[in-house]
Amino acid sequence: MAAISFCSLTFSSIKINPTNLRNNFGINKFPAKLVIRAQQVKTELPTKCNKALAAAAAICVVLSSQSSMAGEMVEEFSKYYGTAASAANYGGYGGNASKKDSAEYTYDVPSGWKERLVSKVEKGTNGTDSEFYNPKRKAEKEYLTFLAGFRTLAPMDSVLNNLSLSDVNLQDIISSANSVKSTERRGANGQVYYDFEIDSPMAHSLISVTCAKNKLYAHFVNAPAQDWTKDEAMLKHIHESFSTVGMTDSA
Repeated sequence: MAAISFCSLTFSSIKINPTNLRNNFGINKFPAKLVIRAQQVKTELPTKCNKALAAAAAICVVLSSQSSMAGEMVEEFSKYYGTAASAANYGGYGGNASKKDSAEYTYDVPSGWKERLVSKVEKGTNGTDSEFYNPKRKAEKEYLTFLAGFRTLAPMDSVLNNLSLSDVNLQDIISSANSVKSTERRGANGQVYYDFEIDSPMAHSLISVTCAKNKLYAHFVNAPAQDWTKDEAMLKHIHESFSTVGMTDSA
């Protein structure tokens, strides 16, 4: 607060609350804790310093604190570009993160997450194309599988069961689930996506499924229950970030 160091201020005579700040200074949204913080800044107010100056200082406290908190809440992500190459054309382990020009799908990866290298055998057996995990909590992860030969999505109630046929972990999550939510949405280009949210004691799972270029793509975000509680906003972000590139389904 160097800009107002010439005057020690008190806010005891200024009504610092959301209504006052909104009506007088045009601030519409800010955390309640910041208002409390401003209310706690109480020093002596010399007679030459008027209420307007005190109120302005209160705004500085609110805005500077809000800016600081916003910076702390920012989660950094990188964009992953996946090629969904067949096992026969797969060039070894990993290595497709920079192939932006040939990408068939993208999703966001949180800063600090590590890529698990997918083998050619694994790609050929269950269709896993890419996977990233949180090194601090390794069960917290996102991955994508694809299957060729699908022109359109099947009815929603059958898609999830079909996905679980090649994923034993998904079978266990579904069988122990407390609830399974499913929705249909369309992307910016009109492409149809099925979204599933599974709440199970084993894990919380977010799944997005779509068809494009004669392939079925399924993007998974999984986290144990305790990690879901901590990272729900971040996990939902990476779930919602998944999309195919320059393609629409045939529906």
